[in-house]
Parts: sequence; C-alpha cells; structure tokens
Amino acid sequence: PITPIAQKNKKGSLGSPYACSDYTAINPEFGTLDDFRNLVKQAHEMGFKVIIDWVANHTGWDHRWTTEHPDYFERDSATNDFKIASGMDDIIELNYNNPALRKAMIEAMQYWVKETDIDGYRCDLASWMQVDFWEEARPQVDAVKPLFWLGEFDEIQEPAYGKVFDASYSWKWMHQTKHFYQEHPSLDSLYQLLQQYSAIGDSSMRAWFTTNHDENSWNGTEYEKYGDMAPALAVFSCTWNGVPLIYSGQELPLQNKRLEFFEKDPIPWTGVYRLQNFYKTLFTLKANNPALRGGDPSVETHRIKTSDDGRAFVYLRKKGDREVLVVLNFSNEAKLRITLDDDRVKGSFKDVFSGTTHNFDNNKTFDLEAWAYRVYEK
Repeated sequence: PITPIAQKNKKGSLGSPYACSDYTAINPEFGTLDDFRNLVKQAHEMGFKVIIDWVANHTGWDHRWTTEHPDYFERDSATNDFKIASGMDDIIELNYNNPALRKAMIEAMQYWVKETDIDGYRCDLASWMQVDFWEEARPQVDAVKPLFWLGEFDEIQEPAYGKVFDASYSWKWMHQTKHFYQEHPSLDSLYQLLQQYSAIGDSSMRAWFTTNHDENSWNGTEYEKYGDMAPALAVFSCTWNGVPLIYSGQELPLQNKRLEFFEKDPIPWTGVYRLQNFYKTLFTLKANNPALRGGDPSVETHRIKTSDDGRAFVYLRKKGDREVLVVLNFSNEAKLRITLDDDRVKGSFKDVFSGTTHNFDNNKTFDLEAWAYRVYEK
C-alpha cells in the first residue's frame, strides 16, 4: 500500500504497510501526492494501468479514525479496547456493521480515483469483509471511473465474491503445486483442480502466481517451494486462462532471498536481471497473441493428449487462427520423450524463446529435460 504506516504498536523498525494510519494520505517515504499523480500520468502515457493495494479490513492503532470516529472500529468484549485483527497485534478491526464506516471507506476509495486517476484496486483480504460491502462499494467507486478489481480470495472457496471482482487469487493452485513438487502425487490432481476453476462459470478471472509479499517473507521464495519447477510454473501463470501476478524481484530472481516484512529491505536493482528476457518474452506473447487473452469466452483452451500424460502437461489455446501451444514437463525425469497425440496441433509454430520454427505436421515428438518448458505460437 502507498498509505502511511502506523507507528503505534508497530512491528520492527519499519512497521507493516498493511497497518494504515490515514486512507487519504501517502507514505512520505514515497513522495508527495503530486509525485504519485505524475507517476500515474507517465504510466498511462507508456500504456500501463495502475492499481493500488487497498486494506479495508483493518487499520493501525493510530489511524486518525481511532480518535475522530472510534465507533468505526470493533471492540474487544473483554477489554472494551479496539479489537486486534486475527491475532496480529499491530492492526485493529473495522466495523462493517456501521453504515457510517462503509460510507467513509467508499469515499476514501473514490478519493484516489478522483485525485490521481488510478485504474483499479487490489483489495487485501477481500473475503474478510461481508460481500455486501463490496456490492455496495463497487458501483459507487466505478461511477467515478470504471476500474479493475482484484480481490484477495480464492473463488473456489468464496464464490459469492467472484460476482463482484474482476479477478481473484488462485490460492489453492499455489498450495497444490507446492504439494505436487514436494510430494509427487498424480498430475491428474493438478488438472482436476484446474477443471474446478474452469467450472466456476462467471466472468471473473483467476490470478496465477508462484509468490507474493506474504509468501516470500513468511513461507519462502518460489525456489524454496518449487525448486526447479518454478520457471515452468511461471510459464503456466502467463499462458493459462487468467492474469499472471509477478512479484517485485522475480525477474532477478530472488532465488534464496526472503524479503523482511517489517524492515526496509530493498531489492538489489543492479541492472543485470537473469530472468528479465524470460518474463519479457512471456509478457510480450500475452500482450500480442489474442489466444492468451484472459476472460475472453471466445478463446478455446484444450489439454492435448500425449504419450505420457502422467508427466507431461500440454495445452493449446486458440482464438480464430491465432494459437499458443505450451509443453511442460511436470516431472524430474531428466530426459522425457513425449509424442503429441492430438490432431488439433498442426502446421508451423514459432518457438517464442528460440525463435525457431517447428512444423507439427512432420514431427510431434519432444525430448524434454526435467521440469522443462516449450512455448510455441502462430
């Protein structure tokens, strides 16, 4: 979040960015309101959209509302003090049964759209608040400017929220792929989960990711969780139906570096990033090939049958005559030979990483290293 960090009861020397002290102010370490306006303006000129992190469930202990509007907060029945949020003693719960709090929160969200022209919100712990708050808030904020809404929840577990948000987190996928890499269950377990996501049936998208600020700090980097499978999962995140989420530093990568949560711990931006071209290639493909357009009901997604479906995960995404074929070795088999057994894969494709052309009418056999990936387009 870009809002100021509360100082009372803070953890560490920095405190938590998720313990806000004022919803309509900027953390002075980041600059001024005009600085942020200029950042958004320049981002728009470069073709980017800007969404900001919004923490509506709780604030820090010295948020200005604690003195101006103490009735906006939940109370601890034992102490009659503000209620600590889910055992985290640097933050306190807001009371969404209070209509005045709801009105104030919506006005604060409208403020950033009016003042800085942002394009969306990433709503922290969205399912910790009643869904009817978001049903109330979104149309009022979108009346200022239609936004993109990303909610931190998994729609398999919280289906009602998916009807309000444009995209949600694929938490179950993240946990299941970690289990898959470390425990080696059947590949079918992953595909069955993807079928559950596909069966949701509304217009919201899944956000696919291998790490984020919480995961990196508390549970380890993507390489601690996924080892050599991490690049293949990044390829999946950028090519399956939905939207990829990339955490700052993954392009370096932060292979063995957990970022401190409550301390200032800068990412070493040296100018040399080993995975920069890897992610640039994937993002360029996603931006330019309509077969990877997230949330487009006219895009077809097909799992492609192979000679070894127990270890290879191959899929074709197609929109009109544009196609993307993804071949993943989801195993530690050092030399996996597979043959595609599906007539839908035909003609010439370009390998997006090597630039070479592959004619699938002549050859549908691959030799794949452990956890290898291939991505083709036409």
